Amino acid sequence: MSDSIMALMLGVSTFLGALGLIALLWGLRTGQFDDQAKFLDGARFDGEEELKDAVMMEQKKKEALERKKREKKEREKNYRPE
Repeated sequence: MSDSIMALMLGVSTFLGALGLIALLWGLRTGQFDDQAKFLDGARFDGEEELKDAVMMEQKKKEALERKKREKKEREKNYRPE
């Protein structure tokens, strides 16, 4: 490789590294990483009823998707151009 390509690659990689470092420092300064226990507390305090509701909602979504697929197949099957 030529020296100009190597210099360009070095410059671009240094710029991207500095950009990543600036983004990390900005995230630390603004508190983007402060919520350490959010997901653990969410799982720990989830009750049995909430979990049952979540499962029921997932089943309803699957049933609705299946119903839409069946209706689409029926429409395609009964389609008659005029």
